[in-house]
Amino acid sequence: MKDYYEILNISKNASEDEIKASFRTLAKKYHPDLNPNDKEAEQRFKEINEAYEVLGDADKRKKYDTFGHAGVNGQGGYNQDFGGFGDIFDDIFDIFGGGFGSGYGQTSSRRRGPSKGADLRYNLNLDFKEAVFGIEKEIQIRKSENCGNCDGTGVKPGSSKETCGKCNGSGEVRYAQQSPFGQFVRVATCDECNGTGEIIKEKCANCSGTGKEIKNRKIKVKIPAGVDTGSIISIQGEGEAGERGGPSGDLFIYITVREHDVFKRKGNDIYFTVPISFVEASLGAEIEIPTLDGTIKYSIPEGTQTGTQFRLKNKGVPNVRGIGKGDIYFKVKVQVPKKLTERQKEILKQFAKEGGESHKDVKKGFLGKMKDAFGN
Repeated sequence: MKDYYEILNISKNASEDEIKASFRTLAKKYHPDLNPNDKEAEQRFKEINEAYEVLGDADKRKKYDTFGHAGVNGQGGYNQDFGGFGDIFDDIFDIFGGGFGSGYGQTSSRRRGPSKGADLRYNLNLDFKEAVFGIEKEIQIRKSENCGNCDGTGVKPGSSKETCGKCNGSGEVRYAQQSPFGQFVRVATCDECNGTGEIIKEKCANCSGTGKEIKNRKIKVKIPAGVDTGSIISIQGEGEAGERGGPSGDLFIYITVREHDVFKRKGNDIYFTVPISFVEASLGAEIEIPTLDGTIKYSIPEGTQTGTQFRLKNKGVPNVRGIGKGDIYFKVKVQVPKKLTERQKEILKQFAKEGGESHKDVKKGFLGKMKDAFGN
């Protein structure tokens, strides 16, 4: 006789969840209704059930681990009314589009109840300024809503729905099937009423009995300050209409922010470059810096080099949750004049002479650093 652990493809230290999971997988695979006229699958299915009835019970498993098959004394075996398999077999039989009873008159209602409508997505493009400061936008969406003529019932006004004669209002039909282990009852959604349990004899002329109509809707959306590309705004109940009286779905607005010509945004911080003159960089100066709130004056020190970065705290983008702001970081770039008058040239030559600067000196210093870096 085969080892029960081997039959379920599990180790002897397997947990209860691992035993149950392996049983579900194997039982689905070898179920006779999925393997008609396959004697080997039928025998395998029987062994799987026998193994699980023992290993799935803590007390029986303990006896089996201690005394082997003699310890359970034939307690394993296929039980036609499924004993303690319960929810496991309910799950297995769902693969047939319904459920199974054991053939003893069990019933269960599967009539479809209310369900939420589908969610909708809308892509919204914003300018940099709109995203930073927030704005109210009006968007237009096309969606299904409950028919205004029949209030979503699908029935002609003045008429009413009738109970489905095929399923007697249960929303499901049952088919008896024979198997090597007894009679099973397969449960499926009624194809006459599509699981609603009701039939519409006189349909609404406006929606042809669907209970839905497509409409274009304009919706005002408040965009909070600080949103960025990837932000999502949800509006509850603005999606597709629900089914059978269920609530409407939701509308999700996906934000994309266009890039700014000057400002580069990273999170809630803003980065940009400011040009300054050679004289301003050398002597220091008070320069104008653009911010989200307008232009401000900022003093840069003398001797400022190209690429030097400065920070303006709390001048960046507002946090979308309304807590604080980011910062502004700006770098300076020294602009070298392209055209000089003869007088300007003479002044610069005199400046270089008095400062002891020459191209040869600069080049020599640079080459010296290169040699130090590469060891040559």
